[in-house]
Amino acid sequence: MTLTVQTESNSKTPFLHKPLHLVYAAVFASFWVYTGLTTPDMTNWLLENTLTLSMVIFLVAFYNIFRFSDTSYTLLFLFLLLHVYGSQYQYAENPFGNWLQESYDFSRNHYDRLVHFGFGLLLAYPLHELLAFEFKVRKFLSYLMPIEIILSLSALYEIVEWVVADLVFQNAEQGMTYLGAQGDVWDAQKDMALALMGATITMAVALALRRHRKHNR
Repeated sequence: MTLTVQTESNSKTPFLHKPLHLVYAAVFASFWVYTGLTTPDMTNWLLENTLTLSMVIFLVAFYNIFRFSDTSYTLLFLFLLLHVYGSQYQYAENPFGNWLQESYDFSRNHYDRLVHFGFGLLLAYPLHELLAFEFKVRKFLSYLMPIEIILSLSALYEIVEWVVADLVFQNAEQGMTYLGAQGDVWDAQKDMALALMGATITMAVALALRRHRKHNR
């Protein structure tokens, strides 16, 4: 496994001269429109996509200010697809999650757990690049802080999700369906723990690869 690194030359390459970024943008836009046209619950789709649109706006706005490596854009692309597919249905009714539940005799639909784990696993490395190359954070902290940021954002997301469910939906049953807790009183804590686990794995692998490259020089 290799990790590409953000470079000054990469940051100056125009978007139209980056075939990989063009493909990612086209695939994501097509899939996003498809999920919006086929969702059985437009209110849920719109609410879930506030996070998606916020991330896309950030990436577009800062594309010529700070350029991530292709590795990071790949990880961001995968997370966005994972989240957008989740927004197409209520998380508790996601078809892939239903398939996993039936195939492995799970007690519940675990697609939301998969997305929370992916949040940490797929976004920790882009955060590391942002801290290391844009904010010039010291080496060790650039590996530690993404884990702390992921955990903090996970907690913030759970709070915002609760507030939205309380304000938007008329009754408790609709709100609980939106939250996707599926009767688990520890759902929020488990989601946060999975995001933390994903981020820790990614940063441990990135640090190990860095030390391996340094040792082989």
